Amino acid sequence: MRPFTYERATSVEAAAKAAASVQGARFIAGGTNLLDLMKLQIETPTHLIDVNHLGLDRIEKTEDGGLKIGALVRNTDLAADRTVRRDYAVLSRALVAGASGQLRNKATTGGNLLQRTRCPYFYDTRMPCNKRKPGSGCGAMQGLSRGLAILGVSDACIAQHPSDMAVAMRLLDAKVDTVDAAGTARSIPIADFHLMPGDTPHRETVLKAGEIITSVTLPKPIGGTHVYRKVRDRASYAFALVSVAAVFGRDGTARFAFGGIGTKPWRVEAADAAARKGAKAVAEAALAGARTTHHNAFKTLLVERTLASVYRQQEARA
Repeated sequence: MRPFTYERATSVEAAAKAAASVQGARFIAGGTNLLDLMKLQIETPTHLIDVNHLGLDRIEKTEDGGLKIGALVRNTDLAADRTVRRDYAVLSRALVAGASGQLRNKATTGGNLLQRTRCPYFYDTRMPCNKRKPGSGCGAMQGLSRGLAILGVSDACIAQHPSDMAVAMRLLDAKVDTVDAAGTARSIPIADFHLMPGDTPHRETVLKAGEIITSVTLPKPIGGTHVYRKVRDRASYAFALVSVAAVFGRDGTARFAFGGIGTKPWRVEAADAAARKGAKAVAEAALAGARTTHHNAFKTLLVERTLASVYRQQEARA
């Protein structure tokens, strides 16, 4: 780990200003991803800004019946919250599926949205990786790509997005609330928050220098039957090969979001529109434009089979 300086922020505005004024500064809260990357010298911040004491750890109802989740709410507390379990059950289930209890006790809502890919070529500093070192190439293209993305990929990067929580947030049409160094607040639809790699895979979100996440806002509950299904290589905690978040309405409508297959949490309106036609039709709509490798082509069939399992789970609950 390379040397760095440290400060404990006393306000959101001070944290944002410090991050914007110091080259190479990074925010740190739970540190469950950042510290690992620092030990491997994949992340080499010159200055860490501790944001754990900014009071962003509350879950509050909004005036329009939604829910405001502070950026520092720990994953354990969010998954266990009574309102979340009752009205946004898919989010609670995604969080529990996402990590061990020890990690959930430290990981935060804001940090979960910002966690970086688990592509092995990103983690191996001996290998080329455009996400880690822009312009160096993508070792995964001709390498072992079994767990990597098949949607939203480019010639520069096929790394998959790792978050389970973000998939559920995408399904629920969350908004990410931020403040920048000038004190300007904005609310970013989660559909627009994460970027696809294109020619700049090192740019993963629309956040500007110094911009800090303060909360995530969920709209009012949509009701229905909530399902989160995650397929992984082992029953213990592991990242998704394929995950499906779904909400089924009583009228036969449904909405879907997918993890493990996209360079960002994946949702397309065509998949929702195909809900009444069943798992195969939803899979075909969701996978439009998929680009596979020899190693991860199996994911197209796995998506259909996972959706079939989700439909059976929904029918059993109904």
